[in-house]
Amino acid sequence: MAGIKDVAAEAGLSVATVSRVLNGHPSVSEDARRRVTEAVERLGYRPNAVARSLRTDQTRTLGLVISDVMNPYFTELARSVEEEARALGYSVIIGNADERPDLQDHHVTTLLDRRIDGLLVSPTDGGSPGMLGAARAGTPMVFVDRWIPGVDVPVVRSDGRAAVRDLVAHLHGLGHRRLAIIAGPAATTTGRERVDAFREALAAYGLELPDAYIGQGDFQAGSGRRVTEGFLDLPVPPEAVFAADNLMALGALDAIRARGLRVPDDIALAAFDDIPWFVHTDPPVTAIAQPTRDLGRAAVRALVDRIAGRPGASVTLPTRLVVRRSCGEPGTGRPPSPSSYEGVRREQPQS
Repeated sequence: MAGIKDVAAEAGLSVATVSRVLNGHPSVSEDARRRVTEAVERLGYRPNAVARSLRTDQTRTLGLVISDVMNPYFTELARSVEEEARALGYSVIIGNADERPDLQDHHVTTLLDRRIDGLLVSPTDGGSPGMLGAARAGTPMVFVDRWIPGVDVPVVRSDGRAAVRDLVAHLHGLGHRRLAIIAGPAATTTGRERVDAFREALAAYGLELPDAYIGQGDFQAGSGRRVTEGFLDLPVPPEAVFAADNLMALGALDAIRARGLRVPDDIALAAFDDIPWFVHTDPPVTAIAQPTRDLGRAAVRALVDRIAGRPGASVTLPTRLVVRRSCGEPGTGRPPSPSSYEGVRREQPQS
């Protein structure tokens, strides 16, 4: 494998000049820069990133610890982060916490040991020791999607409250009164926020959210099935179920079909976190969509600011309700009632 001395010999320059070119030093001539570039291409030379990091104290590498790589929302978020990081000259190493605080700490420690320049985290809980320690030690860090109150770290997230209000207005307008929620983990900010927003939206219509209509899930499909089975076993089951993430919604759909019931004829279903699969289910699922790609890009930019010593601003982006056919909308089995609400995006039924 070619080394820097080989590049210098090929280019007819000193090792010091080649080093300055490779490190972007402004004092080198355009002729020297051209000769080094051509020599690098001919020899297939690749700089030693570890050695360079020791000289510059930077590896041009970011760490991303996501809550669940199997969740399509986080998969898209990771892709957006990687694309934006690459555009800014960074590589990304991804760790999957699988909704487990111990794995989250493992990945945080491993990434820091690899001398990453900064860390993006979607916390699995209220704060695992390793992650909190990294934040308090001054590691450049940004929380994305979820956050930990009281920790001085920029947060890039979406605000789902307005879209949840739109969803409840939509369900109420279709005649649904008994509304239930499959909640995410209470230890996560998104888990708590979506339940609170749902309860507040119901109260605006004089509707309550009984304890029996709150099912505790874990943002994974199995809990969606389990909670929905419990709803269906109630003496008075809900008329509509709102799953607080996409995987729990798919689990709910499995549970409903396993009982020989149909959506929306027997029970309506809606979800937080729209995914491409929802247009292909039967019926297509009404869902709240997050601006996932924009969140990933904004999170990388905020982290790069932190790495450069700038404050790094928190960012909150809006969500939107995407109306399809899983709640008894026009063209489905359940006849809708008139409704009066605005600001909702409607998707045309798939032909």
